[in-house]
Amino acid sequence: MKSMLKASRIAGLFLLCGMASVQAAEISWRVPTSVPEGSPFYQNFLERFAQNVKLLTGDRVEIQPFGAGVIVPALKVFEAVETGVVEAGHSTSSYLVNQDPANAVFAGYPGGMGPDAYRVWLYEGGGKEKLQELRSKSGLKTMIVGLGSTEVLAHANTPIRNAEDLKGLKYRTSGAWADVMKDYFGAVPTVVPAGDTYTLLQRKGVDAVEWATPSSNAPEGFHQAAKYIVVPGVHQPTFMWEVVLKQETWDKVPADLQKLIEAAADLTTHQSLDYFYNADIKAMEKYRQGRNEVITLDPAFIKQLSDAGNDWIHKKADAQAQAGNDYMKNLLVDYDGFLNRWRSESDYLIRD
Repeated sequence: MKSMLKASRIAGLFLLCGMASVQAAEISWRVPTSVPEGSPFYQNFLERFAQNVKLLTGDRVEIQPFGAGVIVPALKVFEAVETGVVEAGHSTSSYLVNQDPANAVFAGYPGGMGPDAYRVWLYEGGGKEKLQELRSKSGLKTMIVGLGSTEVLAHANTPIRNAEDLKGLKYRTSGAWADVMKDYFGAVPTVVPAGDTYTLLQRKGVDAVEWATPSSNAPEGFHQAAKYIVVPGVHQPTFMWEVVLKQETWDKVPADLQKLIEAAADLTTHQSLDYFYNADIKAMEKYRQGRNEVITLDPAFIKQLSDAGNDWIHKKADAQAQAGNDYMKNLLVDYDGFLNRWRSESDYLIRD
């Protein structure tokens, strides 16, 4: 009997400890993202963020990651936060370009900054503050959670070497690049979530797809579905993902935890870019050793694509200003000013 009572007390103690562990987090947020579970974006951005938040807050804040489609569709993450379906969401501003073209500046666009200049502009040049200004219009708090290296321009069933090759090309893409492809080069863009892209390419529902960096594309199997790999990713020199939540939700977080959560976001972003740099080199090595033909665009065509992207984004900004909204035009003045200084005054740097 005594042993039974003792066992009962021990079991009760473990139960209480388990309950204490479950109740340890003061704040718990469900955070869906726009990519499937297991994707490098899911692991390198959102899961890494959840781990860093857990570490820095000492388990006081819990981030619960969810892949695309589990709670909300891949392209509806921002909307789900705004309508209160979830506490927070993780996605890219690329999916908001059609709603407000100013998002293209933060999504990355052809002719824009590469990853190193972009990181400095965001963290030291005022870019983060500009992003928050944009999200505040929707009543959202934003944190940068993930910065990527340059993407692959296309995994393609047909070679792409010049502007003529883009005419009539059925191309899975999104954001600013979709408009540039259609308006400047006569391609036929289509937007589908990442999870549908492989099947579309394999069945030749499209001629080419762009999704992400070399290492991010590898597990998707695009290199197995199409022979040609076209680089560099002029369309997406770099890209940024963010975690958004309602400002009122953020305001309820104690000040000390706000600082720790934001520190976790910053740490995740810097770690994620270093991860991509390393993983992408390895991925490109494997591509070159396999069945694929890697096409590297010549400088003249790269400039043609970049010039088209710059023309597109500045025309969008001018149109917004003429309609009475000068946010995007002012944003580009700041962005271009930093980029011009970076290009003209960074020749002292040794770059490999």
